[in-house]
Amino acid sequence: MPQSINCRVGCPESEAPNTKARAWSESRKMEAMPSRCLFLLFLSTCKLSPEVAAEVQESSDGPGAQEPMQLTDVQAAMEFIAAAEVAVIGFFQDLEVPAVSLIHSVVQNFQDVSFGISTASEVLAHYNITGNTISLFRLVSQVDNKQLDLKGEDFESMDATKLSRFIESNNLHLVTEYNAITAIGLFNSMIPIHLLLIMNKASSEFEENLHRFQEAAKLFQGRILFILVDSGVKQNEKAISFFKLKMSELPALAIYQTLDDTWDTLPITEVLVEQVQNFCDGFLKGKGLRENHEAEEKTSKVEL
Repeated sequence: MPQSINCRVGCPESEAPNTKARAWSESRKMEAMPSRCLFLLFLSTCKLSPEVAAEVQESSDGPGAQEPMQLTDVQAAMEFIAAAEVAVIGFFQDLEVPAVSLIHSVVQNFQDVSFGISTASEVLAHYNITGNTISLFRLVSQVDNKQLDLKGEDFESMDATKLSRFIESNNLHLVTEYNAITAIGLFNSMIPIHLLLIMNKASSEFEENLHRFQEAAKLFQGRILFILVDSGVKQNEKAISFFKLKMSELPALAIYQTLDDTWDTLPITEVLVEQVQNFCDGFLKGKGLRENHEAEEKTSKVEL
């Protein structure tokens, strides 16, 4: 039975101190907090980007529009969750609650998320649901296989914007694209090592390189979070500069340990699975850490 985490929108800032985990995301003014309910603080304090806010206001009624799946028994619910990298399920006592329409209103904005609805008492009992609740399940790793719940007062005060923030901030996949919202979920993850592919998504080689990056990610599930940083997005420049990378050195891989701020980089011409594997294995074994590069740079400066 999955572990349920009940998070409060009203988590006071005094209960969420800063940690070193915010290092490279600090350039985007994102605060990493050890509390598992950190993301819900942002539900009431963070604003969505204009693009996301606009999407929340729009709904797609066109042909082929995604609809939540009806989950009538425990087996169906388990298979539904197991088949998705990220799944959102509305567990309701009945279908008359306003939250049902909220799910329908945001479903089209998250094509990479599977949505389901269940009113079956056996399903609610299996997932420890005692009242109307919306739960998010992410299977990016066994470590993060947790059930994140919106219920109680948070459920009652929820609107489409808050629900969208909740989903987007915890929408972690095999490879997660970095932005101001997903950074919340990334740094709230229990996985302390992050590998970034810093590359322009407009590049003609992007899709092929992303595919190989995803293949490499499967080799490190549960140990390393794989993250895509679009170097073509101006807002990402500060995050890239944290790793002392110049635009002329991209694309590149950057690996970061949130516990002690150690990191390393590797400029590349293309993504190769074996190359990514060797880079990650070397970092995990403590080889080629950035502090060694800094020592070399200091030596070079002295010689000059």
